[in-house]
Amino acid sequence: MLRENKPRRSGGRRRAQSDAAKPVRATDYVNLRHPFQPQTVFSDDEIANIHNTALRVIEELGIKVLLPEARNTFQKAGARVEDEMVFVGRDIVTAALQTAPASIRLRAANPKRALTYENGAMLFMAGAGCPNATDLNRGRRAGDLEAYVETLKLAQTYDVIHMLGPCVEPQDVPIQFRHYEMMRAQLTHCDKPMFVYARGSEQVHDSFEMIRLALNLSMDDFTDGVWATTVINSNSPRMLDIPMAQGLIDFAAAGQMSIITPFCLAGAMAPITVAGALTLQHAEALTGITLAQLTRAGVPISYGGFSSNVDMKSGSPAFGTPEHIKMQIGAGQLARHIGLPWRSATGAASNAADMQAANETNMAIWGGAMANATLTVHAAGWLEGGLSFGYEKFINDIEALQTMAELCVKPVGSDAEIGFDALAEVDPGGHFFATQHTMDRYQSAFYAPLVSDLTNFGAWTEAGAKTSTQRATDIWTRNLAEFKDPEHGAAAASNIEAFIETRRQQGGAFPQE
Repeated sequence: MLRENKPRRSGGRRRAQSDAAKPVRATDYVNLRHPFQPQTVFSDDEIANIHNTALRVIEELGIKVLLPEARNTFQKAGARVEDEMVFVGRDIVTAALQTAPASIRLRAANPKRALTYENGAMLFMAGAGCPNATDLNRGRRAGDLEAYVETLKLAQTYDVIHMLGPCVEPQDVPIQFRHYEMMRAQLTHCDKPMFVYARGSEQVHDSFEMIRLALNLSMDDFTDGVWATTVINSNSPRMLDIPMAQGLIDFAAAGQMSIITPFCLAGAMAPITVAGALTLQHAEALTGITLAQLTRAGVPISYGGFSSNVDMKSGSPAFGTPEHIKMQIGAGQLARHIGLPWRSATGAASNAADMQAANETNMAIWGGAMANATLTVHAAGWLEGGLSFGYEKFINDIEALQTMAELCVKPVGSDAEIGFDALAEVDPGGHFFATQHTMDRYQSAFYAPLVSDLTNFGAWTEAGAKTSTQRATDIWTRNLAEFKDPEHGAAAASNIEAFIETRRQQGGAFPQE
């Protein structure tokens, strides 16, 4: 029970400030920098040993590269090629690392959404690549264009989601036409840095052309910074397939950024130890970085890692585990060792938006924060190990990300903030609700929760006793109902309409196999 303050000492200040004159809480979730120093799980000597062993893997064991053009590129640089196996000398890798930029400018349709991709920046991308969508209103269903557009709109709605990704796969659109609808939706409904799948040169070039046409960019404009990113997944262990190698080459040739991300699951596609899995991850990532730099020296490239462990009973991938977090922190150490910005990821193996899903995701978000990841992918909405995108989980994850973003605002320890006068004003056993210190700050002092309910049990019951999952349904449905396209959206859609129609009549572009 709150106690009334006793009468204040004489000379007390008058509380004449009107509500209209009080400060309103302002947030900047776009330009986030890591608030904490990166943590370590390995010593500097151990990191150097992992790096050197990864170089041995590339040099002595080799990487299987299925694309002839990629093998030729390596061979011209001095690598040894035997059939599909490529053995890259450490001198070639070291030279490639020296040309890779440490800071990358990400462009966006809205210049205010432009980002600097570098160590120290803290960026988030929603869950990506999900073949299914799920929400409380419609249940679990195969991903379609409607879900793809809806999830893009949700990602656009929240500033704490910095880069676009393919949250849900629009499987109702024929594969040869799918990239047209995916780019149309990004360019119409969003103004953040964009994502393009590396599914073959034709699709990639079509997507780049749509960005240029939609935003009226010259070729020089398009290559002045990164307008599109893609994720390149190696096939662990030690294989780079045709679409991924081609994607690296296509993006590098166009000056766009590939995020090279081995998916090394300890105990399955990688050694069972943290150090062993990271060594394989590092070797595969270095191979991709080298191919990109050999294609075009100085091209923007991101180190990446999405290593975790498997459940040794079922073989299923696990996320947010102690091993996952250790690998995140170790990956951060390796990225800093080679001087490149890098990508990590959260994840959830849970099949529902429950406590397990929240725990898995939130622990991995903290792992990325402790590791100082430049970009954390799958940070909101990811379920079932990536098989489903959950609308309600997305909203609850946004709450966690916004909480993390608030930590980027450093508290001030000035005399005014300490408030000795307020401490003197309140007698023992009193409260601070009515002090001038509180009245001057109460409207902007605290983060206002998005979905969390801070009322007591009685008020919560009277309001319908909704769980955070149920409350999240109300939020995402309202977000979609109130959504408005960015200012450039209609013009962008009009600018690419003729191109899309022509390419459709020509048969579109099938993925590269």
